[in-house]
Amino acid sequence: MRVLNHSFLACLSLLCGLTAASAQLAPTWKPHQKEPLEKYDMPPMYIFRLETSPRMISPHGPFVSYQANVDANGQNIIGDAANECSISVDPTNPSKMAIGWRQFNNVASNFRQGGWGYTTDGGVHWTFPGVLEDNVFRSDPVTNSDETGTFFYLSLLQTFCENMYQSTNGGQSWTELQPDGLAEGGDKQWFTIDKTTGPGHGFQYQSSDGINCSGNGVQFQRSTDGGITWQAPIVIPNEPTDGTLDVDTNGNLFIGGEGFSPFYCVRSSNAQFGDQTPIFDQITQVDMGGELSGGGINPAGLDGMLFLAIDRSGGPTNNNIYMLASVAPPGRSTTDVMFVRSTDDGATFSAPVKVNDDPVNPSKWHWFGTFSVAPNGRLDAVWYDTRNAANNTDSQLFYSFSTDAGVTWSPNVAVSNAFNPFEGYPNQSKIGDYITIVSDETGGNVAYSATFNFDPNPPAHHEEDIYYVRVFPGGQAPTPTPTPTASPSATPTPTPTSTPTPTVTPTATPTVTPTPSVSPTPTSTPTATPRVTPRPRPTPHPRP
Repeated sequence: MRVLNHSFLACLSLLCGLTAASAQLAPTWKPHQKEPLEKYDMPPMYIFRLETSPRMISPHGPFVSYQANVDANGQNIIGDAANECSISVDPTNPSKMAIGWRQFNNVASNFRQGGWGYTTDGGVHWTFPGVLEDNVFRSDPVTNSDETGTFFYLSLLQTFCENMYQSTNGGQSWTELQPDGLAEGGDKQWFTIDKTTGPGHGFQYQSSDGINCSGNGVQFQRSTDGGITWQAPIVIPNEPTDGTLDVDTNGNLFIGGEGFSPFYCVRSSNAQFGDQTPIFDQITQVDMGGELSGGGINPAGLDGMLFLAIDRSGGPTNNNIYMLASVAPPGRSTTDVMFVRSTDDGATFSAPVKVNDDPVNPSKWHWFGTFSVAPNGRLDAVWYDTRNAANNTDSQLFYSFSTDAGVTWSPNVAVSNAFNPFEGYPNQSKIGDYITIVSDETGGNVAYSATFNFDPNPPAHHEEDIYYVRVFPGGQAPTPTPTPTASPSATPTPTPTSTPTPTVTPTATPTVTPTPSVSPTPTSTPTATPRVTPRPRPTPHPRP
C-alpha cells in the first residue's frame, strides 16, 4: 500500500502548466462513439505557474458557492481546469467532506490527474493538497463514505484498469489500497458500499460500461475486504451502463443503467454472501421517458447519466428504489430531468415524472441531473438548466426536493449564477460527464463544475473550476420535513473575502409547499428473465 500525505505541501504540482488555449466547441459526437486512446498519450507539459487570483465565492440568493480547487493559500489557480466531481460527506461529522475531480494542469492537453480537496468547516474553506499520484493519468473519479466516516476514492487509469484509495482522516491524505491497476474494472465505473448490518456489511460493489481492462461486456465486481482485493468480474445481463448502484436495508444490490436504449434495474440478492458467486435474479426494464444523450451542450461528453438510490429511512418509504436521469425525450435533442420509483423491490416502476417544472421547450437543456436520498426520506435533485438563458446554453445549477417519495416535486429554484459551459475547456471539449450530491436531514451537499473565474491571459476566457454549494428546502426557511434525527450541519455563510461575483440572474426562491409537476400513475413494467438473448453491442460513449 502507498500512503500519500500532501497536506504540508504548497501545491507545487498544481502551480504548473501552460497558458490555457482558447476553448473550441467540438462537433457533436455520435452516441456510443469511442474516442481513440492515443488522444491521451501525449506527455504532460509544465512550466512553473505563479499566477493566482482570489478564490471565487459566488452567492445567489441564500445559496453560496465556494471554490474547492484552490492553491495552498486558498487562491484560484489561473489557467488550470477541473471537472467531473464526486463528493463524500463524513456521516459522523458533516462538516468534514471530500471531493474528487479530474485535474488538468495544462488545458492545452488531454492529460489529467486525480485531483481532490477536503474541508473541515462545512464547505466554506477547501484545501487542495495535490493529486493522488503525480504525472499519472487518472479519470472518472468516484468517491464514497462508509458509516464510520472512512472515505474511498475509485480512480480510472489510462489502461482502463482502476485503483481504490482510502482516507481515514476526512480526505486529508489517501492510502492506495493496491498497486496501480489491480482493482481491475473498466471505464465509466461507479461503486457503492454496503452499510447495512447484514452479512455483506462493508462489501464494495462496482460496475463499468464495457470498455474494461479484463474483457468485454458491462461488468460487475465485488470486494469483500474493503476495496483491497476484487473478485473476478461478472458480465451483467442486459448491460446497464452509465449508471450507479445501491444497497437496500436487506442487503440486496441494485444496479441501474441504460442497456444501450432501454433502461434496466438489475438486482442481486446473493452478492451480500461472500462465499457465493453473485447472480442477478431480477431484471426489470424501466421507462425513463427518453434516452441518455451526448454532445450538444457538452460536445465531447454525456449530457447526463442514470442515478439510482435507495431509501433507507426506516419509515413508510423504506427500501423504495429511485432512478433519475437527464434524458432526451422522443423527437428531442435537448434533455429533461426525469424520475421513476419502485415500491415493490424493483419488480415494477412508476411512470416517469418530469422534475424540471418549466414549460416544454425543445431549445432548453436540463442536463447533468443527479439526486440523493436523505436519511429521513426526502429526495434532493440538482441539475444544470438553461431556461433563463437567451442563448439557450448559459447554465445555472437548479434544485428541487420531494417529501412524498417523488410523487410531487417542489417548485424549481436556481441556486447558482449563470455560467458559459463552453469556456475554459481543456483540450477535451466537455465539462466532465456528471456532478454529485449527498443529502442529510436538512439539505444536500453538492459538488459541481462552473466557469465563474476569469482567466486574464490571452486568449481570455473563463475557467472550469470545482464548486461546493449547500442546497436546502425553502431557502433560509426551516426544512418542511418534521422528523430530523440528527443535528443538522451548518449552512455555509459567505466569508468576508472580497471576491469578484458574476452577474446574478434573478430567480425566484421557491415556497416551502411542494407543487406537483406530474401526477404519475404507477405502471407495471414486465420483469425480464435473467437469461437474455445475446445481441450486438454498440460501441460505448466516448471516454474517459
